[in-house]
Amino acid sequence: MKTIHHLDDATLIRYASGDLDGAFSVIVASHIAMCDTCRLAARDAEQLGGTLLEREVGDAVDQDAFLKLMAAIDTQDEEHVDGELATNIHQFPKARVKLTGDVPLPLQRFIGSQTSDIKWKKVAPGISKHDIDLGKDVPSSLYLLNIESGQAVPEHGHGGVEMTLILSGAYTDRFGRFGPGDIADLDEHVDHQPIVEAGASCICLVATEKPTQFKGFVERLLQPIFKI
Repeated sequence: MKTIHHLDDATLIRYASGDLDGAFSVIVASHIAMCDTCRLAARDAEQLGGTLLEREVGDAVDQDAFLKLMAAIDTQDEEHVDGELATNIHQFPKARVKLTGDVPLPLQRFIGSQTSDIKWKKVAPGISKHDIDLGKDVPSSLYLLNIESGQAVPEHGHGGVEMTLILSGAYTDRFGRFGPGDIADLDEHVDHQPIVEAGASCICLVATEKPTQFKGFVERLLQPIFKI
């Protein structure tokens, strides 16, 4: 599996600094678990943040204590690689984790390890949805979509930031082909129309700040039913 579409640099920096809310932290952590390139970039961003913090605090920080803290973080990463599910989604492994199912490790604690066990709710012809409850304190939404083979999602934009991570299958849009591990990191200025490739349905994880903004009149009319 070769990842083609990666996270934006600004997103990686926000993730490493803990500046993303729950939904976006989960989807970014899930992509990082699937993508060697973004995993290394996230570690670089984390180390850069630590260096800047060290410079800012200066002599006010006990250097031995700082080194011990960084060593402890590395130890936690090694334990994560051995297969333990970290309770903090900001922990990510130094190497690809061997999965017991087909769900990225950071996402498993919310939906389990197998996409085949997910309970889907049909929201539109050819499109099913599974909501992930992150609690009332998380302002953004996180959900899974299962889009049937050959199905076109109506052309739409976004009221804010939206990220879509492909877990299985593939779709194409104006930005190219998105397969397993690829992530679409989009903002409110982007319109597109994903079309799922023939041969298999496409299961994707979606984090969004605001509901989808459909371009067609009928789709806008049915928005309260779609709830995507």
